[in-house]
Formats: sequence, structure tokens, C-alpha cells
Amino acid sequence: MLWNAIRTAIASEIPASEFDLWIKPIVCAHEHDTGMTLAGPDRFFCSWVEKHYLNLIRQKSVEAGGSDCIRLQVDAGASEQGLALGAPIRQQRLPGVAQGALQLRSLHPAYTFEQFMVGESNRLAQTVCKALAENDYTFGRCLFMESGTGLGKSHLTQAVVHQVLRKTPATRLHYLTAQQFSAEMVKGLRTKSMDQFSRKYIDDCDMLLLEDVHTLTGRDKTQEELNIVLDYLLKSGRRVILTSALAPDKIAGLDADFRSRMAAGLMASIQTPDFDTRTRIIRHKMAAQGLVVHDDLVEYMAEGLAGDIRRMESAIMSVKAKSCLRQAPPDMAMIREVLLQIVGAGLSAPTADMIRDCVSSRFKVSREELRSRSRKRNIVFPRQIAMYLTRKFTEHSLNEIGEMYSRDHSTVLHSIKTITQRMVRETSVREQVDLLVHTLEKRK
Repeated sequence: MLWNAIRTAIASEIPASEFDLWIKPIVCAHEHDTGMTLAGPDRFFCSWVEKHYLNLIRQKSVEAGGSDCIRLQVDAGASEQGLALGAPIRQQRLPGVAQGALQLRSLHPAYTFEQFMVGESNRLAQTVCKALAENDYTFGRCLFMESGTGLGKSHLTQAVVHQVLRKTPATRLHYLTAQQFSAEMVKGLRTKSMDQFSRKYIDDCDMLLLEDVHTLTGRDKTQEELNIVLDYLLKSGRRVILTSALAPDKIAGLDADFRSRMAAGLMASIQTPDFDTRTRIIRHKMAAQGLVVHDDLVEYMAEGLAGDIRRMESAIMSVKAKSCLRQAPPDMAMIREVLLQIVGAGLSAPTADMIRDCVSSRFKVSREELRSRSRKRNIVFPRQIAMYLTRKFTEHSLNEIGEMYSRDHSTVLHSIKTITQRMVRETSVREQVDLLVHTLEKRK
């Protein structure tokens, strides 16, 4: 089959992660004398393939003895009259679903569960989202997901949409922002079509995903209408996912009843990723960009890019650009240059969080274990080193360091003295501390 030959040829020219994400999902819907019709899972996927892989697909088709006339349709089961590459791609309507019944924001083709890096900071949110996407109500039918910017709540929300449309495409699903919901409601009021609006979100809705509900501050009428919608959906056993930059009790200007309704289901907060998770995210995204980087460089980036994931993506794109322009693989000098541009002078002063992440990664203990009351040797020793390094690199007082590790100032002082003495007597301890100090000082 010609398409199998084309795929094999493409697989030898692009990274495996890129092939799995953008080429492997494509299927051959029909092969004919003048060309072939390929199919992708959705219009966003097809648009991306059109933009980034059209020339490569045509080239490999000709090399394999085929034609450069390639057609692409959104669904493998759609008509042979698929959409030609280069033509506008329109979402095909599901059988039995009224036109306009689905309300979807643009979906990022890579925002799937498979592409989401799970860590301690986001495990609960990811688990609940996946359960809701698969009609598993172990955690209930309503999720309120809260996090700062760039930590993955939109990725998880869109992953739910991708999964639902892939597994149960007839689901009457509405995915939009709170601003879009508000604008649609205002339009309904102006055009006196609120019955149609209510029918859409109450009668014709199996699942509602609403992003950025914190933006509804002061919008009393929208809160009132959304409260009615949520009340009906939850009482009738529908699925609801709400996202926000703030927890319900931190959002100002909300009606008390609406605030209570939002907090009716399970609440999951996504925290900033720890060192191990950042390392996996950076390594994965580097591979997706076709960059081969040694582990020590990945770890250096992970240490310097604590915070939101968008900064990591920005840094990786900068590294790729510099690597292409200089026609050289990434090295420490290049990555140091990129990090200085992104986070500036902050690289010269390791923070207490960075020290804790570094110790946690080196000794394979979690940050929670370092803060715990455990007196196990394999936890006490890393905890003492973390306190020692925090005192060495930061201006925190003994009391402040004690609070970080759930200890009092006398325990911190004892830990610092213990590590200092053991470094003099024991070569192995001195080497471990020196290695950590070297890792942290590389950031200067």
C-alpha cells in the first residue's frame, strides 16, 4: 500500500515523537489512480499537517511511485469527497446532532492526555479529568480546576474534549470561555432569544467545560444565568468542568449562591511542577522539536526554569532557533545565554525552592518527605543537607528555614553543624555536598 511506504519513508526523516504525534494518526481513506485521500482526526490536526507536512508527504509519494495529488478529509469515515489540501477545512457535523449544537473553542492538536506530563503537582487534576472523559464517576461529575497561568489547566480541559470526541463523538459537548458564555447570553437578551440559549445549555448539553470563570467578577446577570445552568446540569447527572486562575473563595464580586455552586464538586489545584516533572517536560518538548540534548543540560534548564510551562516552551524554541542559526547542537553556553535572556539575573541566586528540588532529585525523596516528621535515615540526611545549603545560598533566617521543613530553629542549627562536621570527617558526605553546590553554582 502506497501510504504505508510513504509513512515508512517519513519515519526515517523526522524524530519518532514527531512522527507519532502528526503522521501515525493519519489513515488512508481511499487510494486511486490520480492520487489518494488521507484522513485525520479533526480539522485542527488536518490544518497542522497541511501547513507542516504537505511538501514532505508529496515528495515521498512521488519517490514511492505515486502522485503528488493528495486529498485530506477530517474523518476516516467521511465521504470520498474529502477536502483538498490547501482548501479551507470545515468541521463535519456528527450524524443526529443538530447544526450548531456543539460549542467548541479552537483545540490545540497536541493538548491530549498522551502529551501531558504528570507529576505530583498535577496528578489529582489529571486523574479526575481522565475519569470524566471516560464516563468514570469515581470522583463525581463536577470538577473545579484552579491554577496560575501556564500550568496546564487548558491542556487538561482540551484533552478531555479530544478524548470525548474521539471515544463518544455523539456527546453534546460545549467547550468555551466564561467570556464567550457571557457574550452569548447578552446576545440572547438583545435578540430576545433566551429560550434558545437556555435550551442549548440545559436541554442540549451532556457536558459543559467552561474556562476562566474568575473573569465573571461583577457580572451579576451572567452569574445568575450560569448558576441556573449549573444547577440543572449537576442535578440531572451531567458532567461539568470549570477552570479558574483563583479558587472560588478568592474570587471577588461573586454571588454567594453562585460561589457555593462552583465549589459543589471536587476541587483540584495545579501547583508549579517540581524539578523531576520540569525535567521530563523539557526532555519531552526538546525531543518533539528534534533537539538532542544531554541530561546535564536538561537538568540545568529545569533548575533555571521554575514556574510556568510557557517559559519552558519559550526557552526551548529559543534554543532551537539559535541551534539552527548557528548550525550547531545545543551546548551549555547556548542554553545559559537563553536562560539569561528569559529569567535574567535571577540565575545568580538559587532560591530555597530550587535547593529543595535539587536535593529531592539527587536523593530520590519527595518534597513532602523532606517536610514530613519522618526520622528515617534516608530522609533525615537529605533534609539536613537541604537546610545546610539553604543557609549557605540564601538570606533566610534559621526560623524561616525551619518553617520550610516543619522544624524549629534549633533543629536547623543542629543540622547545619552536623553536616559541617561530617564534611570534615567523611569524604563521601563532602563529595555529595560539593556535587550539589556545583550544580547550584552552575546557575551563576
